[in-house]
Amino acid sequence: MQAQSEVHPDNRYAEAEVLQTKANGFKGIWYMNQPSNDEYVYKYSGGLATYPANHRPFAIYAKEVDKTFFCFGGTDEANATLYHNVSYFDHKTKQVANPTLLLDKHTIDAHDNPVISLDDNGYIWIFSTSHGTTRPSYIHRSQKPYDISRFETISATERVNGQEKPFTNFSYFQVYYLKGKGFLTLFTKYNPQGNRVIGYNTSKDGIRWHEWTVLAHIGEGHYQISAEANGKVGVAFDFHPKGKGLNYRTNLHYLETTDFGQSWHTATGKTVQLPLTEINNPAVVKDYVSEKMNCYLLDIDFDTSGRPAILVISSKGYEAGPGNNPRHWRLFQFRNNKWTDHIVTTSDSNYDMGSIFPESGNVIKVIGPTQDGPQAYNPGGEVAMWTSRDGGTTWAMEKQITRSSERNHSYVRRPKNAHPDFYGLWADGNGRKPSESYLYFTNQKGELYQLPRNATEKLITPRLLH
Repeated sequence: MQAQSEVHPDNRYAEAEVLQTKANGFKGIWYMNQPSNDEYVYKYSGGLATYPANHRPFAIYAKEVDKTFFCFGGTDEANATLYHNVSYFDHKTKQVANPTLLLDKHTIDAHDNPVISLDDNGYIWIFSTSHGTTRPSYIHRSQKPYDISRFETISATERVNGQEKPFTNFSYFQVYYLKGKGFLTLFTKYNPQGNRVIGYNTSKDGIRWHEWTVLAHIGEGHYQISAEANGKVGVAFDFHPKGKGLNYRTNLHYLETTDFGQSWHTATGKTVQLPLTEINNPAVVKDYVSEKMNCYLLDIDFDTSGRPAILVISSKGYEAGPGNNPRHWRLFQFRNNKWTDHIVTTSDSNYDMGSIFPESGNVIKVIGPTQDGPQAYNPGGEVAMWTSRDGGTTWAMEKQITRSSERNHSYVRRPKNAHPDFYGLWADGNGRKPSESYLYFTNQKGELYQLPRNATEKLITPRLLH
């Protein structure tokens, strides 16, 4: 048997430890994946407290208490483990809560980062994901509504072939609580061949879950991202062609449900039978296979008219560096009963990640690390706000939010029901070597705030940088 010390850190078994103490600051996890043996050092790396794009949401605004609750992947001073931290921004006092350190996941794999949800009664739910089948997943619920001080572990079950089984493994989790109905979640399960199989499940109470249903299994699996608005859930996904390895992902697909997962249809309203298994299928939005291009999923949202918009990066290959330029940020939108796409901008890494902010019928913003940062061609860079005032056709940079940074900024996340005061959340980190990682947020104006790595106060005033 292979010794534990010889197992890749991402594949080591570990059970999480419930801590429920104060984190005394905001320390983001630094993480790397796959050494590249070149000047860029890794396939991707950096401050990944709000990684990956397939986890959502990291933050959610609750108008009932005028607070934005958020979670993130944290760590200790030595970056020796992954902590699951929970905090909130109080829109009345403009302060953040000293995070509750909920779990020590006993890994440094940022794929195990948590996501957050709120139910009808104001209880906060934290879903602690796992990267594959090696480590368990966990569900926790706050003991009091809108209160991050104490959480209880939920012993959830799911139906598997008609039988109740412990619900203790899920990857790339995306969770939406639909008023009066319960949770609809999209997540990945790994099959014995290591394929990422995408699907969904529902639960009235978050404790007893129904049977997981596969959305698609084309080639060697998929990544997916999703969004919810007014009871409609939309999902965008790519696929891994057979024989090309998991670093190759291509094509763009879209499906949606308006009846809590009872049926799924395309943007044109065509009902599909699940699972999708063929490359040519009704859900295809963009055929990148014929162009021999990779497609990296960044974000998806609905515009103010309820129409889907999907943000991706397209490139010629997975390796870092200028050889795979141009890396276009493309916004696909469903307008006049058809898909259109327009280039927002370009950037220097496939793993640059930003979010869509639909603000009115004509005004759409994208906030992300599109500008070159101190570690060029590594994930992230300097964060900029891009604005379209003609519904997404033409784009201009409205403001560069970060500048002269020591470390790359990456994975800008839009809170669910984003409030203008707490509009986007992300972290920074050196793209080529382990480093400290700070957390940041911006308001709708593009003003930049930094959260302190060390603080002992119960409520903390963020630092306005500019």
